Amino acid sequence: MSSYAEKAEASKRPKVTAPKVRARKGGDKLRMVTAYDHPSAVIADRAGADIILVGDSVANVMLGHDDTLSMTVNAMIHHIAAVSRAETSALVVGDMPWLSYHTTPEEAVHNAGRFVQEGGAEAVKIEGGVKRIEAIKAILDAEIPVMGHLGLTPQSVNQMGGYRVQGRNVGPAYEMISEAKALAEIGVFSMVLEGIPAALAEIITNEVAVPTIGIGAGNVTDGQVLVYHDLLGLHNGHLPKFVRQYAKLADDAVAAMQSFFADVQSGAFPGPDETYTMDEESANLLREMTAGGGYAGLEADDLMADEAMER
Repeated sequence: MSSYAEKAEASKRPKVTAPKVRARKGGDKLRMVTAYDHPSAVIADRAGADIILVGDSVANVMLGHDDTLSMTVNAMIHHIAAVSRAETSALVVGDMPWLSYHTTPEEAVHNAGRFVQEGGAEAVKIEGGVKRIEAIKAILDAEIPVMGHLGLTPQSVNQMGGYRVQGRNVGPAYEMISEAKALAEIGVFSMVLEGIPAALAEIITNEVAVPTIGIGAGNVTDGQVLVYHDLLGLHNGHLPKFVRQYAKLADDAVAAMQSFFADVQSGAFPGPDETYTMDEESANLLREMTAGGGYAGLEADDLMADEAMER
């Protein structure tokens, strides 16, 4: 069977760390992509990603759910571990799922620690502002870097009444600026700004000392993130306004599979290059054995050992 245990060694760059991300404030734009498995991580790293976010959006993108609320700590660790095994130069950030940091700071630290110990995450991301301060402080005290997330926070979909742009009115916008400052002051190394007006994103970016990474927040932030499957066109479903597709790989995949199926029907696949062979003497011996009604009259020494499969 095929092996996909490829590492990202072909594109080895200096390892990106949380302090290096923080130091990029106001400098070269940060390049982040949300990916969920080993092959995607290798591709993202080869492309030059600074950060790979293993998002709880795996629920929507890969598992067929309508929202992210079904994701558990165990499920997230499964995907984080797959990404971390790619040994990327990019920083691997694990997205803490709903209810994994909402109850007590102690539970938040325990779950974040599992992300690091069992999943290989190098930082975690937490949605929300002042309500999450104590949990974030506790995780930081455990020496685990934290990325913040403000604006449209998908884990709050029910409270928000759907996936809606946030901060369009002065009151909520001003509150979000205060929350961003609070997150920066307690020590997050960066923060995602999702689904907010560009003017608000610009103010927050100018007001905080840590990098902001936008998704649906205009081009004024310190970096940008998109979901791997969205930017590569790996599906034909609904896309938010902020997504730009740089390829149509779903259509390419359908065309490729149709070509494969056509070759199967015509007999063109597999051809000589995809076919294993044996020496003609052994082939003739097998034909004689089967034509004669089986193995009668043959000694064990007459049967030749298989050679190692050619890859």
